[in-house]
Amino acid sequence: MTMSDPLAATCPAPRAETERVLLGHGSGGQLMAELLGDLTPRLGMSTLDDAAVVTVGRDEIVMSTDAFVVTPRFFPGGDIGSLAVHGTINDIAMMGAQPIALSLAYIVEEGLPLAELTAVTSSVAAAAAACGVPVVTGDTKVVGRGAADGLYVITTGFGVRLPNARPSATGGRPGDAVLLSGPIGLHGVTILSTREGLGFETEIASDSRPLHRLVRAMIDAGGPHVHAMRDPTRGGLASALNELAADVGIEVDESAIPVPNQVAAACELLGLDPLHVANEGCLVAFVAPGAADRVLTAMRATPEGAAACRIGEVGAGHPGRVTMRTIVGATRVVDMLVGEQLPRIC
Repeated sequence: MTMSDPLAATCPAPRAETERVLLGHGSGGQLMAELLGDLTPRLGMSTLDDAAVVTVGRDEIVMSTDAFVVTPRFFPGGDIGSLAVHGTINDIAMMGAQPIALSLAYIVEEGLPLAELTAVTSSVAAAAAACGVPVVTGDTKVVGRGAADGLYVITTGFGVRLPNARPSATGGRPGDAVLLSGPIGLHGVTILSTREGLGFETEIASDSRPLHRLVRAMIDAGGPHVHAMRDPTRGGLASALNELAADVGIEVDESAIPVPNQVAAACELLGLDPLHVANEGCLVAFVAPGAADRVLTAMRATPEGAAACRIGEVGAGHPGRVTMRTIVGATRVVDMLVGEQLPRIC
């Protein structure tokens, strides 16, 4: 091909957006990782963990902040209020901490029905009470019509790390068992179905729920042998595994990963990969091989971990790569979600 060939000017290579924020920058996948990789060093922060550990006297305090923009705000299995409580508590729990308090902030668009704001607040209160974690402070801002999309919720959580708990995003070690607490894909498919009116509403509900009691059971059983934990929210299980594979390789077994029939059917219909679909009530953990069986037993003894299973193993080869043994016996690379599969998911 010569430079005068017109095809030379019509087949450009894909080029990443470098001047404006895209929806994909909030996906929890590769674009988001690249954005945070540029922004957080300016603050002296790490991008790997969803919460920070601050030492105060003899205690290790864990703190996390999250913003929730989910649409629709009410969906089978939850709403933006309970989701905000559960999501923030779970980020605290992934560091091996028990939550002790929450703060709550609203950004409200002018015109939002007061009845809806009251319903969301009641849901926050009920979820916080059920978790045993009080909302102790907060703030409310109102913006003009068109300046927001009804209601945004921002929560900050505080917790105290459990004795002997040392999980971190870089804690995985060769030989660790990869444990999953339950089925994947329920939240993402529920939101998609409700938003687009796909007709799955009566068959499926979000898995939104708190995981701090499950984490306590895991730490009680495994202590420091629980090396890493992550709740696979935006970007799904695939992105969570890739985030934890910074210094190690991971191999999972497709046949061992629990995908509910409704999720599998919806993903097949829509051309989605269940591994990329968001979750709000499960976790993936790396546990030392000698402690894996007792941690798995402890997980299964809790309501949140009743369907827990072992889905793979951490290896020493191919650091940063996640592979999967497929049902047909082949091996494929499991990539992190690149763009935005479904915006406004949480």
